[in-house]
Amino acid sequence: MSKSPVENAGFESLSSLKVETSQNKDSRFRNNEKIRRIAAIDIGTNSTHLVIASVDPVLNTFSIDLAEKSSTRLGNRDVDSGNLTDSSKTRTLQTLRRFKDLAISQKVEEILLAATSAVREAPNGRSFLSQIKDELDLDVELISGAEEARLIYLGVLSGMPFGKQPHILLDIGGGSTEIVLADEQDARALTSTRLGAVSLQRDFIKDSPLSDSRLNFLKTFIQGSLEPAVNKVLSRIKPHETAKLVATSGTALAIGALIASEDRDSFLRKHGYTFSEEKLSCLVDKLLSMPPHQRRKLAPLSERRAEIIVPGVLIMQTIMKMLEIKEVVLSERALREGLVVNWMFQEGLLKDRFSLQGSIRQRTVIHQVERFSVDRHRSERVANFALSIYNNTVGLLHNDKGPGKDLLWAAAMLHSCGQHINLGSYHKHSWYLIRHGELLGYSQAEHLMIAAIARYHRKSLPKKRHEAWQALENKEYRRIVSEMSLILRLSTSLDRRPEASISTIKFSFNSSELIIDLIPESQIKNLRLEHWSLSNCIPIVKELTGVDLKVLVNSSSV
Repeated sequence: MSKSPVENAGFESLSSLKVETSQNKDSRFRNNEKIRRIAAIDIGTNSTHLVIASVDPVLNTFSIDLAEKSSTRLGNRDVDSGNLTDSSKTRTLQTLRRFKDLAISQKVEEILLAATSAVREAPNGRSFLSQIKDELDLDVELISGAEEARLIYLGVLSGMPFGKQPHILLDIGGGSTEIVLADEQDARALTSTRLGAVSLQRDFIKDSPLSDSRLNFLKTFIQGSLEPAVNKVLSRIKPHETAKLVATSGTALAIGALIASEDRDSFLRKHGYTFSEEKLSCLVDKLLSMPPHQRRKLAPLSERRAEIIVPGVLIMQTIMKMLEIKEVVLSERALREGLVVNWMFQEGLLKDRFSLQGSIRQRTVIHQVERFSVDRHRSERVANFALSIYNNTVGLLHNDKGPGKDLLWAAAMLHSCGQHINLGSYHKHSWYLIRHGELLGYSQAEHLMIAAIARYHRKSLPKKRHEAWQALENKEYRRIVSEMSLILRLSTSLDRRPEASISTIKFSFNSSELIIDLIPESQIKNLRLEHWSLSNCIPIVKELTGVDLKVLVNSSSV
């Protein structure tokens, strides 16, 4: 392998990926032949969910190819006996038959099924699982509350970097609420409480809006029910630690959608969306004042979700107050994704939880590179150029304190993904594909910044009317995008040939002048093309930074 094309690349995550930079499109297609497909089905209290996942045994990651759900309402059990009703069982059987057909059509090698609270607590729950086996030849695992919490942890862990900070995971289901305290290596506390949005609606909310006395009783009941679980979690947070709250599954995502609609926020990507306890309290007050028919008209809610949203928001509000946490972030990954991760452990595709967390951001970016058939060899070369320029131009081209570096790398790896749509304006298509793609481990704001950096690495500078620019929340995000996109613009200008042409980049500078000296590979006779391309950036560098850029080749002007 030839030596690195840059000096001082300094990006530790690249080495942890163990990427062979000589990989070409043919080898990428060969890797695709190794992709393994599985289906995971979560039979819940309110809904039954299916995901079909493509598992990459080389990258040790997976993506969701298809997601379906059906409102099967197993939680609407018989009032007297507590049994699952015939109508809910029929709906579930019909849904499972359809999901099985979908899974088979997708050529999955295995279908994983788990049943949770409603089946767990119903006297006829086990006989219903036998009926599923007899009629559909599907084996369903009836999981305990603790196992449900563990799988939720694995699912969230697969899509969100924990770092060194403990995370409290909250899953408000139809019949139970799971609260997990975990870090990147293990779960410290796994709790499951028999308290859910469906069961509370069924048992306590007969009239709406609620009277003050009924509301106070309901809040007291929720707090009392959750107190053992919350105390267990709090007791295992070390004195010097500050925990982060992550909420997942249907109720939490519906709450996030409602808050986003109130604030007129973009909610294209639920994963990573963050809202405050104050905004949640405003939503609670609004929902409590509404009769059911008004809640059903709220655009983000399905008819069934509108029926159970009030107890759902009360559970979340109560937990945040008990934990004294002021902010919550959403995760789209939960139990069904946890089934996929658990299967990967069993198949030997993951050695431990730390390997799952070790490079979530890098692995998900590489996965998108493969998905969009980006020339990985060239994208890595551009990324190396970008990181070298970043490391050597602090205080000249940028004043970034650290967050922009990772975003710059991701944008550099994906900047050309729109080329197969339109070469002339591929940067705009790259922005769209990145924005609407799945980048696990990045917040919603970071996701938008990566897309915008790729958008502005060529042609015009940002304008106020641009959708990509308007999507950035504040001046700080726009500053990061402006600085990182300039660096990416310089980096792509050096990548003019299919083969590597630059051996090393040397930097020297004073207060107002930056000198970039390009050292060619031994087989390259000249770098006139690269010199011309980089020199075209001189006016933009001057306009944005006030710095005079001077380009040399082997310490001599061309």
